Amino acid sequence: MPTVSVDKADLWERLGQEYTTDEFDQLCFEYGLELDEDTTAEVEAAIKAGLPAERPQLKIEIPANRYDLLCIEGIARALRIFLQKAEAPHYKLVYPPGGESELLTITCDPEVKKVRPLFACAILRNVKFTPRSYASFIDLQDKLHQNIGRRRQLVSIGTHDLDTLKPPFRYEARPPKDIKFIPLNKDTAHTAEELMTIYESDKHLGKYLHIIRDSPVYPIIYDSVDQVLSMPPIINSEHSKITLNTRNIFIDVTATDQTKLDIVVNIVATMFSEYCDVPYTIEPVRVILTDGSTRISPDLSERHTTARASYVNSCTGLSLTAPEVSTLLQRMALHSTVSPSNPDQLLLEIPATRPDIFHECDIMEDAAIAYGFNNLPHTFPATSTVAQPLAISKLSDIVRQEWALAGWVEVLPLILCSHEENFEFLNHVDDGKTAVKIANPKTLEFQVVRTTLIPGLLKTIRENRSHPLPIKIFETSDVVLKDTSRERQARNERHAAAVWCNKTAGFEVVHGMLNRAMKMLEIPLIGNTDEKAETGYFIKESSDPIYFPGRAATIYYRPAPTKASGTLSTIGQDIKTVLHAHRDVEIGSLGILHPSVLANFEIGYPCSALEFTLEPFKKKMQKIWTNDE
Repeated sequence: MPTVSVDKADLWERLGQEYTTDEFDQLCFEYGLELDEDTTAEVEAAIKAGLPAERPQLKIEIPANRYDLLCIEGIARALRIFLQKAEAPHYKLVYPPGGESELLTITCDPEVKKVRPLFACAILRNVKFTPRSYASFIDLQDKLHQNIGRRRQLVSIGTHDLDTLKPPFRYEARPPKDIKFIPLNKDTAHTAEELMTIYESDKHLGKYLHIIRDSPVYPIIYDSVDQVLSMPPIINSEHSKITLNTRNIFIDVTATDQTKLDIVVNIVATMFSEYCDVPYTIEPVRVILTDGSTRISPDLSERHTTARASYVNSCTGLSLTAPEVSTLLQRMALHSTVSPSNPDQLLLEIPATRPDIFHECDIMEDAAIAYGFNNLPHTFPATSTVAQPLAISKLSDIVRQEWALAGWVEVLPLILCSHEENFEFLNHVDDGKTAVKIANPKTLEFQVVRTTLIPGLLKTIRENRSHPLPIKIFETSDVVLKDTSRERQARNERHAAAVWCNKTAGFEVVHGMLNRAMKMLEIPLIGNTDEKAETGYFIKESSDPIYFPGRAATIYYRPAPTKASGTLSTIGQDIKTVLHAHRDVEIGSLGILHPSVLANFEIGYPCSALEFTLEPFKKKMQKIWTNDE
């Protein structure tokens, strides 16, 4: 969840009341926020020591879907309404004196569809900033960039001093060599190509360059005299820079996602419209879209929906009347009235600042918050159920317990690993059809979801090389494999694996671990040439590059046949036996690890490994109790 720092004294002034840390912590809890830190003690200690110190701050954790609470303006407004010290405002679009014909216009060139196709904007008139409100204005933009904007990839915001510009505006896309302007906080004009080089080493802007760097055209906003406003999503122009003396603000928002575009332009405009001469008023702009259609931006119209008091009561265990529920919802900034035709129905107007309200259950949640979760009655559920473990989890616990009782240590490495560790380090080749890969990995250590447990066990041994020999470790956990037959294109598969590391290879030790696990699963050992045995497991020599040549075996499992009914079925089963048509399933392997594999993981002693899947041994359960498709 994002954390917002607000000036403590400023917030007390806005709330019209001072709180102790505990009192404000309780207020935050009641509203669904969390007070993370109060820096008052740190500031006082710094002042006593003669050190420079900022004003005391309150650091508040905000729910990820409450974009209206990402600044002190939104937090103070919401808490005042919650405390019934103010009513929820109605945000209004105010047209120029000449009406819609005098609206400022911006035209979007069709070329922008190649790079950043969506555009919205708004104007705040006669704004009066203080240093703290100005800093909050900048900080809100950064919070929105990092959260809903996904580090400017989906949405980016630009703010400009409208009095320095000459409308109408144009939103275009041009080759980078054809774009030249003085960027923010610079005094020299540069082309867009030059700016890409200049900002490569910039800690703040460098991380956004990749968004448009490889595009043949860059987005750019001009006024009527070709003065640049912004090159989204990278940098604004120095010419239209916002200052404390700015009175009229033009807000531009570019995006690749229409929903997020609408949310961001509404949040920025409504949060700071309180500083206008007429609070909560925003001047709209006429946007001519790439297809020639016209749109008035922003759209602050309230969404109309309904909710039932009976539904709220059924979910919360309360017995509230519709007017009482309506009063609770008004404390959460939702405009609510009781339907004149249905005494159980509430008519709601959802403001543009609450995009988190989707369904009747969201309205019920707000009513419960306003009532107080701690005040809800405690009741026993009308139905009771008896839990049971998943079949595969119960099976895993059997293997885990037996191997632990044998003196082996269970480890829990990470399920993500590097591509090299999963393939090259094991002398395996990636066929592109097995491993699920992370699309944009943060580090080289976490590139794929593991398809085998062996790399994690070997890395554990590598990090514990100073441990006395023998090192004997095991893991029973999931691997993930691509599966195009599934809706999600992948499946989890539960494996059990063990590695023995000592001065001798210890193949017989891991073989004994396999035998012990199978004995506890009541699976008999059969010969690999025994065609008469109905069920069991056996091993057969095989060749796998992960193991030393001639020191590897594949584990096969023969499932028990389904019960035959009738003479024909019995004859058919006998024919399959004669024709060696048993359904022997390959479930795993064991062997002495190849020296090159050990060298890749920096292990200086011989090791033997065992790995097999537990899936064939799990008991059938009702589908509703499993994740099977």
